[in-house]
Amino acid sequence: MGNKATNTSVQIETLKERGLTLDYEEAKIKEFLLDIGYYRLGFYWHHFEIDNDHNFAKDSKLSDVIALYYLDVDLRTILLRYLNRIEIHFRTKVVYYVSNMFKDSPAWFADDAIVNNSFIHSTPYKTSMLHRVYTPDFINNNKTLKKHHLNNPEDTYAPAWKSLEFFTFGVLLNLFKNIRDEGIKKRVTESLGVLNPNKFENLMSTVVLIRNICSHGDVLYDFKTPRGLSVVPGIDFESSDRSSLNACIKVIAYLLEHISDNRKKDFLKDIDSLFKKNFNNDTIKGIINEKIKYK
Repeated sequence: MGNKATNTSVQIETLKERGLTLDYEEAKIKEFLLDIGYYRLGFYWHHFEIDNDHNFAKDSKLSDVIALYYLDVDLRTILLRYLNRIEIHFRTKVVYYVSNMFKDSPAWFADDAIVNNSFIHSTPYKTSMLHRVYTPDFINNNKTLKKHHLNNPEDTYAPAWKSLEFFTFGVLLNLFKNIRDEGIKKRVTESLGVLNPNKFENLMSTVVLIRNICSHGDVLYDFKTPRGLSVVPGIDFESSDRSSLNACIKVIAYLLEHISDNRKKDFLKDIDSLFKKNFNNDTIKGIINEKIKYK
């Protein structure tokens, strides 16, 4: 859109000039532009552009852009539902296993005998993760923690089974990585079917990344992992593909299987139904095959 705001009439003319077929009535096009937004739709019509001047490939249609946008929305909705199940299971296992192993340290996440110093203690040059998270606002914004500190003013931190419920998925994984005892980490990872904690951290880092993309409404259909997913027996990656969204779907299904086989089946059924619903559009089917790599 450049450096100046434009109205929907100008936006429509710009899309026409760049070669996008506007196969809707003008009122409907304006509805899309005012509902979804020109800038956000640009994340999706980018797939159809052929040069740095944002010109469109021949036969590019707005209806395909809209279909791709809604595919992405529906995919995020499905993934978020099942990723939430993985997050809760992981959180529960971390709290349960570590808290029961170190019963004399209820706030073990702040105990440098249990967790690496770098997670707990700040330096003159860097604020620790714990100090960035466990702030007065963090306490005041969560009723359970606020009540705990009112009743226990001598406690610097509430026990792990209270505090960790309010850590984000990313912070929780960061904490897990910093637990010193490899044996207790392995107990957590084995509950999700991964024997090697390092491989588990690799897979779970991608799960957290996808979860954040879904939560914040970012573009998902062309996602690729920053680094290849770890090879784990039981995850059947196709050929050498360990970075596409389809590879990530396989990881999510594998983790769900170790929580509930029914949840895994529900997840794969929902994913398959969504993609098949879009297979009647050859353009979107091509994107699902080539970008997501789902066959």
